[in-house]
Amino acid sequence: MTFANRELFPFSTDVNDRDHLTLGGCDVIDLVSEFGSPLYVFDEDTLRGMCRQFVGEFSRRYANTRVAYASKAFLIPYIARLVHEEGLALDIVSGGELAVAKVVGFTPEKIYFHGNNKTPDEIALALEYGIGHFVIDSFYELDLLQEMAGEKGLKQDVMLRVSPSIDPHTHVYTTTGILDSKFGFSIETGDAAKAIRRAMDASNLNLDGIHFHLGSPIFELEPYSAAIHAVLNYLTQFKEEGLNLQEFSPGGGFAIGYVRDEPPPEISEYAEVITSTSISVTKELGFGEPRLIVEPGRSIVGRAGVALYTVGGIKDIPTVRKYVSLDGGMGDNIRPALYDSKYEAVVAGRMSAPAKDVVTLAGKYCESGDILIRDVELPVIKTGDIIAVPSSGAYAPSMASNYNLNPRPAIVMVKDGEARLARRRETYEDLMRCDVL
Repeated sequence: MTFANRELFPFSTDVNDRDHLTLGGCDVIDLVSEFGSPLYVFDEDTLRGMCRQFVGEFSRRYANTRVAYASKAFLIPYIARLVHEEGLALDIVSGGELAVAKVVGFTPEKIYFHGNNKTPDEIALALEYGIGHFVIDSFYELDLLQEMAGEKGLKQDVMLRVSPSIDPHTHVYTTTGILDSKFGFSIETGDAAKAIRRAMDASNLNLDGIHFHLGSPIFELEPYSAAIHAVLNYLTQFKEEGLNLQEFSPGGGFAIGYVRDEPPPEISEYAEVITSTSISVTKELGFGEPRLIVEPGRSIVGRAGVALYTVGGIKDIPTVRKYVSLDGGMGDNIRPALYDSKYEAVVAGRMSAPAKDVVTLAGKYCESGDILIRDVELPVIKTGDIIAVPSSGAYAPSMASNYNLNPRPAIVMVKDGEARLARRRETYEDLMRCDVL
């Protein structure tokens, strides 16, 4: 059955004969009855389907491609195991994400450790696990890793993250490839050249790759092409000095649809621009055929996840605004408050009801800025209704907090009419587990 915003929901989404939204063959009203709300529901078919689309679209254009899931978008053991089963590599940025990878036995060689300030403890854990690559982001890390690898008698494979000073025209907080950024060695200032030469001279490091990341979500294709041209042309000066470019990564940042009037490019369009540019430029400059590393995160889990909320109080201010309060908010999805991110919503128990009201969906947290969706057209809402917000799988549960000492929501995986609890709802006891009286 088709309905408004269908393209924002998981592949398996439907409407049953009760006029209820279903995900993975499961009635979401029943899911809330069983698991409570707020509730995050992930569709396994969509997760696996997105993994396969990325692998397929890139690999058929450039066989020597490795797709690395950017785990900061959302990582729990269930997700780590799933992407490992689908043959993806893993992009991590913390010791905690490494711990999840270890729990599921993720292949160490396929792990890339990113981040602008890795701690000595995190580096030690990663060296002990034998991860494939560190993506070095600072001179401090370069020197520290050289020392620590030497102490273990290792020659560690590394990539360097460079900043090409190219603006992808996304939110200022998620733009990372420009000059004024905490990430990467700037080409413009000369730091990239110093870092490349220092890494090549480091006896315990093997510099075999270069990485950059422009930001996210990127709805334009041209910035990828421009940055690939700029970075590869820049690297030609180091070939005669011994740079052996075996791996090359233009990062990720691939967009998804959050609202119906802002569709993202197709995965095939990203793949075509990135692979064709990489192939032509590496051939022209004599770099051979380095492994191409792409790092989708949001674009794999974003559409797969749907947030479910129960309506509580309703405050109608005539001629001003009608506030519909939900039992979640910025504690489980900080993105609207942090980035002014936009979302759509449906009333999950009355899918065919016509939109007759303009309301603002407000969270329960003690902040005036705790607004999930402002001025959205929905059927007339009543207390107890279940609201479903699509495209909620990325950066919502991963950035969730216990603000106001609220427990974080449960997370459920659905497939073929069955629901499996992947993370239980936190209890009040959990909130105090680390406290010392």
